Amino acid sequence: MSSAKTVTRAHPLKAALFAIAAAGLTVSALPAAAAPTANIVGTAAGSADHTTLVAAVKAAGLVDTLSGAGPFTVFAPTNAGFAALPAGTVETLLKPENKSQLQAVLTYHVVPGKLTAKDVVGAIKAGSGKAVLTTVQGGKLTATMMGDTVMLTDTKMRTAHITAVDLDTTNGVIHVIDGVILP
Repeated sequence: MSSAKTVTRAHPLKAALFAIAAAGLTVSALPAAAAPTANIVGTAAGSADHTTLVAAVKAAGLVDTLSGAGPFTVFAPTNAGFAALPAGTVETLLKPENKSQLQAVLTYHVVPGKLTAKDVVGAIKAGSGKAVLTTVQGGKLTATMMGDTVMLTDTKMRTAHITAVDLDTTNGVIHVIDGVILP
């Protein structure tokens, strides 16, 4: 006659605390999250992965706007996201004669208000699988879930995935995306 053995899985935090205690180590309380000290532009400027975005914001004359009171939600493409555009696109957009087009592209990545990852996912769930966001540029972005990843789709069905969330700033929040979405 075989006997069944019941296995109970410990909560991961409890297991970790038990392991720390077993090792004779002490655990101190975690400090509260520090209040952000930089605005959206300052936060992006501090990231080695967003030098193209910062250069584009400067060329478009949007530094003052994105340094303003907000709040704003910025879906910030990485340098690799800009590099994935067709050859010459970034260089063309950065030319002074294309300033209004560059402004349109950049403000298409900005949504008024502060939408945390929890807010975006909640809106997707409330919308039966999708949330339509109106950008500062006036266009629409559709947010959906692909597994645990939020995917943004522009009006021409180009997509970008959110790869880092909730980078808190003094005037909003930044979510990092792996591509450039276009109006």
